[in-house]
Amino acid sequence: MTHTPGPLDGVTVLDLTTDVAGPYCTKLFADFGADVIKVEPPGGDPSRAVGPWYQNQPGPERSGTFFYFNTNKRSIVLDISRADARPVMNRLLERADIVVESSPPGHLDALGYGWSEIHGRHADLPLISISPFGQDSPYRDYRVSDLVLYGFAGEMYSIGVQDREPVKMFGTASLVECGSAAAAAAMAALTAAELQGVGQHVDFAMADAQFNGVDRRHAATIGWEFAGRLGLRAPGPSAGMLTGVYPCADGYVEFSGAAARVPRLFEMLGQPDWLAEQKWWQPGVGLIADLVDEFNANFMPWALERTKREIWEAAREARVLCGPLFSVDELFEDTHFSDRGFWAATDHPELGAVQIPGRPLNMPASPWSLRRPPPMLGEHTTAVLTECGFSESEIAELRTSGAFG
Repeated sequence: MTHTPGPLDGVTVLDLTTDVAGPYCTKLFADFGADVIKVEPPGGDPSRAVGPWYQNQPGPERSGTFFYFNTNKRSIVLDISRADARPVMNRLLERADIVVESSPPGHLDALGYGWSEIHGRHADLPLISISPFGQDSPYRDYRVSDLVLYGFAGEMYSIGVQDREPVKMFGTASLVECGSAAAAAAMAALTAAELQGVGQHVDFAMADAQFNGVDRRHAATIGWEFAGRLGLRAPGPSAGMLTGVYPCADGYVEFSGAAARVPRLFEMLGQPDWLAEQKWWQPGVGLIADLVDEFNANFMPWALERTKREIWEAAREARVLCGPLFSVDELFEDTHFSDRGFWAATDHPELGAVQIPGRPLNMPASPWSLRRPPPMLGEHTTAVLTECGFSESEIAELRTSGAFG
């Protein structure tokens, strides 16, 4: 199968990242055409040991986490802590247009691959260092998870109901968000290097990306800093009239601030007589506790008689902000995604034919493509070393030396 070259065709990325945020950053480069060489430690990226698992059978080539975050990359196994791996790293650095790493602060410096070493040898080569709190932060040695990250720098304290514990976004959403922001920073550094001929060291702190992200964080941070105001979780199942998650005939739907526009709400519900009463049309009606309870008593029978798609359609026609809560199977079967060609297919040596979420955005003049599945562990070691100029005997000697673990 032939593919149209992507906008980053010809760019070589040396990928020293693991987990989620770093691999998602480099995945975006790979999916838009860059040659991403993923240097894995002996045993592989730890995300190979993280589920979900294909057909519920664990294995280093069966991880859904590793699969999604490493499409279109090439994998070599190299123990960069060993002295006999240095010739390989040196040649990889010579070939690279940009380096992305996610080691703990100071780790690469200790191995002789820190910014001073890289910049001294390759003045035009950018280095992106992704870490939880930055290279020089007082928290630089702290570890992080998606939960810790969202609690530390996100909006977790205001999500959930008031009489329960706070909750975070699902899965690894915060880490993915950080990877996306890191890709933008890496693209800026790559562009600057091409224009100016000078590489930059981008110290990318995931906590900063979360602090400066969307999801009400700007307002919350400013409110706390200048007024000491702390956002509170809603005191019930929702933050007001028709705001939150509601059951329906076949699952759940979510509304956001529907009572702010009563005429639209009136239209969505089919103009019922009870909602025509003047009390429902007063300013701020959606936050009057007694009316919220009365509204729910009338709304719930209407919702429970309808499917989420029926409610969603009625809300769209009335221009009420609403969305169904789909299961994974329902998302995959939804015509909105299939009609837009969102799903991408590939063949994996161990898993066979697999479909995954495709392009993150549609840029017809800058095509995205799934050229190859995620690599098997060390699948491209020999090929990459050959491209770097190593002979068969030198590669054999490197294998004997233990450079590959």
